[in-house]
Amino acid sequence: MAKGISLKSELIAVWIPFIGADLGNFFGGAASGYLIKRGWPLGAARKALVVFGGIGVTLLIPTIFTVNLGAIAALFGLATFCYAAFSTIANVLPSDLFTGGSVASVSGLSGTGAGLGTIIAFKLIGYFSDASRALPGHSFDKVVLVAGLVPFVGMILVLLLVRNTRATEQGLVRPM
Repeated sequence: MAKGISLKSELIAVWIPFIGADLGNFFGGAASGYLIKRGWPLGAARKALVVFGGIGVTLLIPTIFTVNLGAIAALFGLATFCYAAFSTIANVLPSDLFTGGSVASVSGLSGTGAGLGTIIAFKLIGYFSDASRALPGHSFDKVVLVAGLVPFVGMILVLLLVRNTRATEQGLVRPM
């Protein structure tokens, strides 16, 4: 019972982030495809969704400051929607950027990185939750803050790193 909210009595709120994520997966692919059909370059369409997702996930942060279950559920639902759109595009970037012979290796490396990141994140979540027991009701505030900022940092990295370079001219990666 965090923030004085009993999820047992408000179980429907637990489903909202999952529904948001499901819809966000479809939205990410559909919106990117729509933009491309409207004449947007591939790179611009993908980056637009990355920006949408990176900024949208920051909606997790205001949940720290409210005890209203409806507001928390809505913010988590919107944030997971945005994150799922972001991750859908992140998962197609290897096939957008690399030639056929490299896509599997790049996707495998990114999956390995994601797995290691998840292991580290769970370890840190446990640490910060245990360390924050002195502040009842606020044990996950730091976790939620970081969760809202990591995709934003990822968005910045995509905008800085995914661009046409000398490697594009040499045919090592596809033009964006």
